[in-house]
Parts: sequence; C-alpha cells; structure tokens
Amino acid sequence: MASYLHRTATTLYLCCVPTLEDSKGAGRVGLAECKGTKKFITSNSYHEFFLYFYTKIFTPCSSIQKQISKTLKYSNLFNLYLMITNQTFTMIKPNAVEKGHTGAIIDQIIKGGYRILALKYVWLSQREAEAFYEVHKERPFFGELVAFMSRSPIVAIALEKDNAVEAFRTFIGATDPAKAEAGTIRAKYGESVGENAIHGSDSNENAQREIAFFFSGREIY
Repeated sequence: MASYLHRTATTLYLCCVPTLEDSKGAGRVGLAECKGTKKFITSNSYHEFFLYFYTKIFTPCSSIQKQISKTLKYSNLFNLYLMITNQTFTMIKPNAVEKGHTGAIIDQIIKGGYRILALKYVWLSQREAEAFYEVHKERPFFGELVAFMSRSPIVAIALEKDNAVEAFRTFIGATDPAKAEAGTIRAKYGESVGENAIHGSDSNENAQREIAFFFSGREIY
C-alpha cells in the first residue's frame, strides 16, 4: 500500500499541475518536478502517461480509488479518466464498406446512443495494417488478416458513450456473426469470423492506442 500511495502521489503531482496553453490541449499540458528532474508532459504523451497510471496504479489498488476519484473530481486527471473510460474505437471493415453498408452501420451506431468524436475514410497500406494488428503478429491468421484489412478502404471512428468499450462490444455482437445476437451489426452485416464487418476495442487501453493510431488530438471533437 505504501508503494501505491507513493507512486500515486508522484503521479498526481506530475499530472495535476497543468499549464494548459489552449482549450484544445495543444502544446505543453503539464510541468512538474520529480526527484529533482523536470518532466514535461506534452499533449501526445499525456494520454500514454495516464494509461500507465490507470492500469498500474489506480486499477490494482481498489481501496484508494474512491478517495482518489473524490480528490480529483475537478482535476484534469479525473476528467481524463472519465474521457478514457467513455471512449472506444471502431472500424467498419472492408467487406462491409465494399457492400455499401457504411451508412447503415453508422446510422445504427448513432441511434445506439454513441457520439462520433472523429471519423476517417482511409485505405490502409499493408504496412499500416501490420502495425495496427501487431499484437497478433505471431498468430497463424495474421497474414490473412493483414491482406483483408488492406484490400480496400475502411472507416475508422472514435466514439463516446458511458462505459463505451464494454457497451460497444455487446452492441456489435459476437465475433462470429453466426453466434451474434439478432439485430446486432455483426449479425446483420458480418459474413464470417474473419470478415465480421466491424471492429470494436477490447479494453480502455487499446481503445486509446487505436484512436491515436488514426487520429491526432486536433481531429477529435
């Protein structure tokens, strides 16, 4: 517990002394000193730093979560915590785009209560597809996955809703369209496990990494 509290205090000191230069978070976001060393938190690294705090400190130590949340109620860190847990990333896959389902899928997402923060129509190169799915690099299906995801354009979308990651994965249906609940996006537009129409982030951490893969901070509203 002592080590958790020490690291928490250090982290809070780093993250909660902002020097915001503009309302959109451009430029330097935070400045503090830790153990005699000045550390600058930029708009690009701020999210990554928070993810470390969230996954390594905040989440494992449930006994201090309520106290920290109360303390940080009006702080940048608490606002960032809320933002991250309420965001997810989705991608309309090539097969769904090719068959003209993009509009219907986006319409269903919006009617499901999700707010679009950013949207991009893009054709991934093989290298980009490999980078996005790097976590699966050693899996036997990696080559087939990369070929599929780079064969034609996709639609990348950052979304916002309460408990976004978990809610959206339920909303789109099971990975296998044949097992997806009737009416879900995968049940309606998916063709197979490999070509199941849509991607949904599987964790808050991955959602932030995937959003950052496609969008810069100034592209998210």
